[in-house]
Amino acid sequence: MNTIKHALALAALALAACSQQKVAEEPVRPVLAMQVQRGAPESRDVYAGDVRARYETDVGFRVGGKLVARTVDAGAIVRKGQVLARLDPEDARLAASAARSSVAAAESDFATASAEVSRYRELLDKKFISASAFEAKQNAYNAAKGRHEQAQSQAAISANQASYTTLVADADGVVETVLAEPGQVVAAGQPVLRIARGGEREIAIHAPESQLARFKVGEPAGIALWTGPHRVLVGRIREIAGAADPTTRTYTVRVSVLEPPADMRLGMSANVLFQGGSNDLILVPLTALAGTRGDPAVWVVDPATQRVRLRPVGVDQYREDGATIKAGLEPGEWIVTAGVHKLRAEQAVRLAGARRGIDTARNP
Repeated sequence: MNTIKHALALAALALAACSQQKVAEEPVRPVLAMQVQRGAPESRDVYAGDVRARYETDVGFRVGGKLVARTVDAGAIVRKGQVLARLDPEDARLAASAARSSVAAAESDFATASAEVSRYRELLDKKFISASAFEAKQNAYNAAKGRHEQAQSQAAISANQASYTTLVADADGVVETVLAEPGQVVAAGQPVLRIARGGEREIAIHAPESQLARFKVGEPAGIALWTGPHRVLVGRIREIAGAADPTTRTYTVRVSVLEPPADMRLGMSANVLFQGGSNDLILVPLTALAGTRGDPAVWVVDPATQRVRLRPVGVDQYREDGATIKAGLEPGEWIVTAGVHKLRAEQAVRLAGARRGIDTARNP
């Protein structure tokens, strides 16, 4: 009997030793953490848009005809005065030739009428003809003069129309869209190319009518291109559309880029960030929230013991950039921001990626 009791005691001691050894050998879990700070704005609205030129022009011929050549394609960089497309010039050439012939005929009639009115004036001075006969020749002269001037004007118009068969760029820019192909018959004024002029760049976003009131011309904004999300550009609202788009029922808002980078290209996607209200809120990442039964909580790190405790918090607003906390946290405290569902109370941790607050400007 004593032998059995002795064996049981030894077994209990062995189990206790094993348990103590397991507790002692429990690894310290590395965690991502941040120090709570105030400074988040009350609201943070992000709108997706794309890069546009301030001036976009649909260019076309001032006369109709058959398109025989197009010298540029979509994406081409054009310079002022560069030839973009040509129409078949034969009809315009014939019209100009006919106008020149009309001028020659009108000049001949005008010369004859001028000579006759001079002779009739001499005869009137000598009393050889009546005043009414002279007035008839004077009226014929005036009519010939009018026809001559009309023919000259028509010839000038025909000459201009002949030059209109060549479409040239009136400013530097980039061809955005090609709207006509060689062989196509186009009408006067029909768009052939859409050109974005060089110079100012802006972001076009589309605002629903329920949020239109929050936009004001001149309001500052942050801009982040998808090609460089960690680079925030400074922008300002330049224009708010006066009418909704008939298809989407949204209002186009144009945000000027104050200092566009050299690598900003037309059509690039961008996010436009608007911030409003006071900048005195505590903002934590959504990944920092834990808790049970829908009660939000965060793991707070004790700086003295490097252990975590679950603390309930009051969430004021859930946003795409995080959650604003109205109660439960104080500035300067450290919280875990990733892997919160794998922690337990009083677990030892090591701060592997510690940072201060959330850089909202870099997370548009």
